Amino acid sequence: MDHFAFVAKIYDRIIPSPDPERLQSLLNLPVQGAMLDAGGGTGRASSPFAALVGQLVISDLSFAMLKQAGCKNGMAPLQAHAERLPFPDESFDRIVVVDALHHFCDQREAIRDLMRVLKTGGRLVIEEPDIERPVVKAVALAEKLLLMGSRFYTANRVAAMIRARGGCVKIEKDGRFVYWVVADK
Repeated sequence: MDHFAFVAKIYDRIIPSPDPERLQSLLNLPVQGAMLDAGGGTGRASSPFAALVGQLVISDLSFAMLKQAGCKNGMAPLQAHAERLPFPDESFDRIVVVDALHHFCDQREAIRDLMRVLKTGGRLVIEEPDIERPVVKAVALAEKLLLMGSRFYTANRVAAMIRARGGCVKIEKDGRFVYWVVADK
């Protein structure tokens, strides 16, 4: 079931965007090469960076969300599972995953494939709600009750999955709601 089809047209208005300056800094932009926004939905998180990368690809399972991304300039939307990305090895200089990892069907397999398509010398940035915070625990419960199939992981667990794939990882937290796992390959 595509839970996001119901909110696709208003998603950008009801869900706050991440801090673009912080994300740009963590991604170390600009970069001449390609960037993938995996689980990028409408492209709300990556659209500010379209002019800072050579090519911006948005992948998501929700066709309705991707339709909204397609209305924005500078984006190439593509329907795909994060666990089976339809790209050759080492296709992207940057990969960003914002508020989406917990929605992926299999996080371990998604990270494996994200690291596969990340170029050597490239950077992966994952921004996720911090399940160690009480407010996020309430969000996780709500998503469970809505049968969304979400699985939230701690920053340390996500970092361990990336390290198992050869990534050099650091973790940052905002102390309120989110964490960032930054991995260089």
